[in-house]
Amino acid sequence: MTVNKDEFQGGARYVGGKVEKGVGDVVGSRDWQVDGVVDQVAGGAQNLYGRAKSAVGDIVDGAPELADKLSHEARDVADRASEAARRGARTAQDSAKDTPVLWALGAAAVGYGLAWFVHGSRD
Repeated sequence: MTVNKDEFQGGARYVGGKVEKGVGDVVGSRDWQVDGVVDQVAGGAQNLYGRAKSAVGDIVDGAPELADKLSHEARDVADRASEAARRGARTAQDSAKDTPVLWALGAAAVGYGLAWFVHGSRD
């Protein structure tokens, strides 16, 4: 892990602010104390910004590897889905060979049911 410019400068400003506040505490200078606290806050913020920038950089650096891994996994899933679709199509083709008889029986049953419903039962 490398430290970027903002991390380094922010850390240095924070430490400098600590020293400045400590000196202000020792000599009783309110101005030095306030300046020290301001430098601590500004240095901490700059350091935090630098750390966030580094984290984003690490994510961006790792993105091609992640994309490659996801691409391989997606390809595997697509291959498995394609094979399952082929098996389903073969099963549908095999069952379609026997289907005309079943369709004819189903149509006859539906026709009889509609006729009975329309004309009612005869005594």
